[in-house]
Amino acid sequence: MSDSQRFPVAAHALAYLAHKGAYAPAQAAPSAVLAASVPTNPVVIRRVTAMLAKAGLIATRSGASGGSWLLRRPEDIRLDEVLRAVNGCAHLGSPPAGAKGCPIGEHIPRQVAKALCAADRAAADALSKVTIADLLAEQPASLAGIKLPARVPA
Repeated sequence: MSDSQRFPVAAHALAYLAHKGAYAPAQAAPSAVLAASVPTNPVVIRRVTAMLAKAGLIATRSGASGGSWLLRRPEDIRLDEVLRAVNGCAHLGSPPAGAKGCPIGEHIPRQVAKALCAADRAAADALSKVTIADLLAEQPASLAGIKLPARVPA
C-alpha cells in the first residue's frame, strides 16, 4: 500500500470499529471484515491496524477469533493522532538536494523544506479539529463548509 493510502485506510477502519461498537475483544472486527468495508486486502488492514495498535488507539488479537477493537471513544480520537500513528504526512514530497556550488541549488532545498514543514503543520492543525466521531456524524461542525473535490463520491 502506498504511504498516501495508509491514513485514509486507518481513518476508515477506526470509523468502522466505532460504528460497530467494537470496544472489547468480544466485539473485535476481523481484518477480512474491515478489508471488505474499505475495500482492500486483509493484509493491508493488518499492517495498518498494527500501527494503530502500536499508537495505543486500538488493540488487536490474532487467530481465528481475532480482530481489532477501539481502546478509546471515537470522540477522543483526533485525526492528527491517526495521521501520526501511520507515519503519515501531507505527502507533498521532499526537496531534492541541490547542486553543490550553485547558489540556487544550495539555497532552494532549505526554503522548499520550510514550506513543506509549514504545509504539514497546517494539515496536522486542521486534522486535530476532527475526530473519528465527526467522520460518522451526518453534519459535524468540524467539517462544516468544506467542499469536496469533484472526484470524491458524495
